[in-house]
Amino acid sequence: MTTSTPGFQPGAILTRAEIHPVLGGSGYAGICPAKEKRNVLLFSDSKIGERYGYRDGWLAEDDDIGPIFTYTGAGKRGDQNLSGGNAAIMEHASKGRTLHLFIAVGKVPGSDTRTHRYIGQFKVDDRNPFEIREARDELGEDRNVIVFRLRPIGLYIREASDTLQPASTSRFRFHRTAGRLARAYRRQRRRQQPTNVEQVGAATRDDLADAFEDRETAAGETIVQLEVSMRNSTSQLVFDLYNQTNNTLYEPTASAASESITQALAQLLQARRYLRRLAHSQPLHLMVLAPTLPREDLRDLLTEHGIGIVYRNDSGSFSEFEASTTPSSSAPDFRCIDCPALAS
Repeated sequence: MTTSTPGFQPGAILTRAEIHPVLGGSGYAGICPAKEKRNVLLFSDSKIGERYGYRDGWLAEDDDIGPIFTYTGAGKRGDQNLSGGNAAIMEHASKGRTLHLFIAVGKVPGSDTRTHRYIGQFKVDDRNPFEIREARDELGEDRNVIVFRLRPIGLYIREASDTLQPASTSRFRFHRTAGRLARAYRRQRRRQQPTNVEQVGAATRDDLADAFEDRETAAGETIVQLEVSMRNSTSQLVFDLYNQTNNTLYEPTASAASESITQALAQLLQARRYLRRLAHSQPLHLMVLAPTLPREDLRDLLTEHGIGIVYRNDSGSFSEFEASTTPSSSAPDFRCIDCPALAS
């Protein structure tokens, strides 16, 4: 059970003294759980975030479900983790609480009392609840931060000033521990939810990624998380398994079925567009990481796109099915027979 619509509407400018009696909670923290009212209050302030190299805000582009607001978790020093206020965000649905988002807008005239614009009610994105990013802490040290992906519920307000600016150029970031940390946090979240088919697939994918990273690391390879900020976009492509030594990107799958393989193919093809610009002494290699060897037609599909396969063999180790970098000369001709001739 979650709360009903509060006594004020999205767009209202409020002080905390006006907010807390209605929605619960207290104090001045960025994340305020309100157990008695079954709420979690989120306060975003871009000026504070900019000190540490990040900014909360709406993604400029919606995905197939709708808009996303990105909100950076609590913790000013060292790596952030899923405890305290961050746990309150992750567990809000399982505990029957509603997220309410506010953005700092100024002060009450003639005083130091802060004012906040009410954005609306939200929930954590079921499909991709958070990402691990790199930012500075209050000591200026690099650390991992948790960036929650929030979806609005019902009425909300979305202003241009609260929308993130698209990247002017494509950028690449490499995080040594973020991939494994993200998988550990996803496991923690799955333990708090009823098991379903989608969760089983996600667990298989994460377990496969951990086992493969362990093997590569033991062999002296350097596996990192690769984050790609795409030009003219506020979204990022995030890949947990990138070998910095030999410039190889791996995309794990939940199964060797057609749906999983084609989804991984789409991710890798999108990554290729940007990674071709990444300066490296070795040519770029793209690999699907599968729990078993896919059937022949799927292997051929990947080969046509120059993508190889690493799969778990019967002994529990990993074997490689390397794709040819050139299209097969025996590939069938799919020219259209009844299509009108193209103008020269």
